[in-house]
Amino acid sequence: MKARTDRVGRWSLVGALIALVAAVAYGPAALAHGEKSQAAFLRMRTIHWFDLSWSTDQLNVNDEMEIKGKFHVFEGWPEAVDPPEVSFLNIGIPGPTFIRKESYIGDKFVPRSARLEIGKTYTFRVVLKARRPGEWHVHPMINVEGGGPIIGPGKWVTVNGSMRDFKNPVTTLTGQTVDLETYNEGNIWFWHVLWYAIGVAWIAYFARNPIFIPRLLMVNAGRADELITPTDKKVGLLFGAATILLVIFGYSSTQSKYPVTIPLQAGVLRGITPIELPKPTVDVKVDEATYRVPGRAMKMKLTVTNRGDRPVQLCEFETASVRFMNPEVCEDETGYPEDLLAEEGLSVTGGAVAPGETKTLEVVASDAAWEVYRLSDIIYDPDSRFGGLFFFYDDAGNRQMVIVDAPLIPTFM
Repeated sequence: MKARTDRVGRWSLVGALIALVAAVAYGPAALAHGEKSQAAFLRMRTIHWFDLSWSTDQLNVNDEMEIKGKFHVFEGWPEAVDPPEVSFLNIGIPGPTFIRKESYIGDKFVPRSARLEIGKTYTFRVVLKARRPGEWHVHPMINVEGGGPIIGPGKWVTVNGSMRDFKNPVTTLTGQTVDLETYNEGNIWFWHVLWYAIGVAWIAYFARNPIFIPRLLMVNAGRADELITPTDKKVGLLFGAATILLVIFGYSSTQSKYPVTIPLQAGVLRGITPIELPKPTVDVKVDEATYRVPGRAMKMKLTVTNRGDRPVQLCEFETASVRFMNPEVCEDETGYPEDLLAEEGLSVTGGAVAPGETKTLEVVASDAAWEVYRLSDIIYDPDSRFGGLFFFYDDAGNRQMVIVDAPLIPTFM
């Protein structure tokens, strides 16, 4: 019986090791991201992305592309999310399919975290270099300390070619040019294999005796002290001493080979300059906003005052990166992602607002995107409010942006 139990224990260990190796070796490709799973209030009331453009959606390995646009840090920033005092401009992609060459907020290079101000609007630009062929969903993204990643609209980008051709040459501060894709690859393999071998040897030593159930039985019988023998203690000390010596050797050899080093830069950049948008001459008051659950439609009653000298019309309502367009006034010509663009999703009753006039507009934003992107979940939030941007155009084609932050009431009829 004891021999059979020993065999069961050993085979259990072998099975666990095989499962671990398989989990490490197998990594299925993630084609898109989980922005739909983010809470609706987080997407509606934190960062609003607009005027985005992708320089291309077809490129080869080693080619570069640029994503640029603007984002507004929403005034109604939710209480449950830490303010964006430590924020990092990033790109949401499924793994290392691109490398980031440059990133800017305003005119400032931002290789590390920056401080953003609530209520301000910024321009941004990111330059990417294609690394792995395939079709990838590429998003701008801002990581906020205490708030997590806030993902912007994503666009499918196709990369052609072979990953074997990818090069990433850089010139170090000492004047040496190296390819980061393959630099010191042999040394990386050596240390990984060495530490894995030490770990496997440690497991193999202690797995030579009965494990799991026999050990549990001994502990329950009050014989736990017998599980660790004097030889086991000596072997443990040997492993510990060898590990310390390896660390000292690795550190000293690296220090002698690379005497010129600088620490990773981890400070927070301040003084990021926001852009000054023209003060709108249109005032908007949300008198009522409801979301009709069966119809996937949001209805708003707005009181709009035009203090300008030209008539204005409501062209677009943007929230959580979804753009609801009024086709009677304007249309998108930027190649915005189709799944986030409701080209005929905005209907406006009331028409143009003349100079000096105050008028009530009835606005309906309806599209399947409310359900597809789970924006309707906002009605189940304890603080049931929505946020977004209204874009008005006058008869000369001039645009004004108005920010909206108001309660949202669900209706189920």
